[in-house]
Amino acid sequence: MEFTEMMHAYIAAKYCVYLEERFGDRGKAAFLHATRHYAQQRGRRMAQRAIRDGQPLTYETYCRYGEWVNTETAKACGLANSSKVVSLSPDYEVHVFVCPWHAQFKAMGLAEEGLLYCSDLDASICRGFNPELEYRTLQTLHDHDHCVQTVTASGLEPGMDLKRRPENLRSFEYHCAHSYFAYKECVEAIFGSEGAEIAAAVLKDFAADYGKDMADTLYSYKNTNFNAI
Repeated sequence: MEFTEMMHAYIAAKYCVYLEERFGDRGKAAFLHATRHYAQQRGRRMAQRAIRDGQPLTYETYCRYGEWVNTETAKACGLANSSKVVSLSPDYEVHVFVCPWHAQFKAMGLAEEGLLYCSDLDASICRGFNPELEYRTLQTLHDHDHCVQTVTASGLEPGMDLKRRPENLRSFEYHCAHSYFAYKECVEAIFGSEGAEIAAAVLKDFAADYGKDMADTLYSYKNTNFNAI
């Protein structure tokens, strides 16, 4: 079994459920805070690679330095991302019609939690990469028939090669571990021992649904520094 986008969404969803159940609105605020923390760490890694390679922190570079592509599992399930670019400039706008993160939240009956996650995730990744870029998610699949994302004054032009570079990609094993530990770090910082109990419950649920070996692999990243490349 490979780690997938759906498992990645599952981890975030479980944290959100446990935080809401135990802490109500404070839990939702903690979840959003942790999501932003996770996403900005991703964006900063992208920026580190770009600076290392002498690339400007433009939206074009942001596109090329993304860390993931859809897994074969998501493709086989018909859940790989499907989108249409409706404008390149002056503002970039893309409409997303199929998304494995949306599919996972929906399968778990967590549309509200998915909306909270998706409404800020990509904007936070972009802020981590370069806070001067204005990335916005105007609507999501959780409450509309498609997602709308925009970048103001994107600088994109027809013919630009925006494909993600293979050397910058990370597996969903890595991304799932990063997600688990980013949320763990935040909920324990905010709620102490109660946050640690939530992190343990999420890992237990992951083991129950995906197997102990997968959970052990996830936890093997416990000493990884996700801030740095």
